[in-house]
Amino acid sequence: MGLIFASWASRIPDIKSSLNLNDGQLGQVLFAMPLGQLMMMVVSGYLVNKFGSRIILITAMTLYAIALTFIPQANSFHLLFLVLFFFGITSNMANIAVNTQAVSLEALYKKNIMSSFHGLWSLGGLTGGILGAVFAETKFSIFTHLVIILILGVMGIIIFSRGLLAQDIKENSDAKTSKKVFKLDSAIIILGLIGFGSMFCEGTMFDWSSVYFSTIIKPDETFVRMGYIASMGAMTFGRFVADRFVNRYQASVVLRFCGILITSGLLLATIAPGLIISTFGFLLIGLGVSSIVPICYSAAGRLKTMSASIAITAVSSISFLGFMIGPPLIGLLSEITDLRIALLAASSFGILIIILSYQYKSIKF
Repeated sequence: MGLIFASWASRIPDIKSSLNLNDGQLGQVLFAMPLGQLMMMVVSGYLVNKFGSRIILITAMTLYAIALTFIPQANSFHLLFLVLFFFGITSNMANIAVNTQAVSLEALYKKNIMSSFHGLWSLGGLTGGILGAVFAETKFSIFTHLVIILILGVMGIIIFSRGLLAQDIKENSDAKTSKKVFKLDSAIIILGLIGFGSMFCEGTMFDWSSVYFSTIIKPDETFVRMGYIASMGAMTFGRFVADRFVNRYQASVVLRFCGILITSGLLLATIAPGLIISTFGFLLIGLGVSSIVPICYSAAGRLKTMSASIAITAVSSISFLGFMIGPPLIGLLSEITDLRIALLAASSFGILIIILSYQYKSIKF
């Protein structure tokens, strides 16, 4: 999943250039993918709950990889919007299914291991970002690049789907089986808003880091994707070590520290723009967002008021509003002011995470 997503994200500057989109138009077209994800939220939760995460994950991942290859074939704003909308639909189906699988496996391990799964997503994202930079330097077309990713993706699906759990753990052991419906309680709201703040910054980082470097930093073409690669590398590292800190310290402490990192990174990258400083700033952002969504999804899966798939869907629905609103809002603010100020404003969501981390303690599992 990370490899597929990053292969699209790493080529955003090239697609922006090929279609002659300004920042405002790019912000609008970037709205399509999270819109598709949001529209599919409730449906994905229902499908996973009814048919199980295994079959939905295999199906969604196959469609996700195929949809990737249609992106460079979109030769207009409206067609690109439509393709990215479907790309978002398949992404959400895979996201809900794979996290339901992870929650079930985490329940068997009886300790926090969710961040490690998200670490593998980030590792795929880091790999995709590096490959994107390599292909951008070659004479291969964007379509050829993404077809190669499709082949790698299908190979991965065939090989690794054999290790998926056949059945999901629907409920916590002491939860009532009748409680499988959505319930917007305080725990869901707290987790959702924390996820919202994180995914706002995460979506901004994914979609605007390379554009920020190409238009504001203006380094040699080789270094345009440095911010993206640095943030993905830090996110990967953070997710592989996060479980140790969550198991050793309180999750609320880890969330607070992550909020501080996000805020610091955005301030550093925008107040003193430069290749080295901004790269380090995006590194801090990646490290900050690395643990937040895994913590929220893991917590949602342990709530006793509803099934894991429905709880994850509920938290994801609120969280993905941030992913949905973030990139287009940054584009709009960039048109009104400039991209530096737009990214600086995003730091307020890091502060939101710091504040809500204190409310995390009130959640009962």
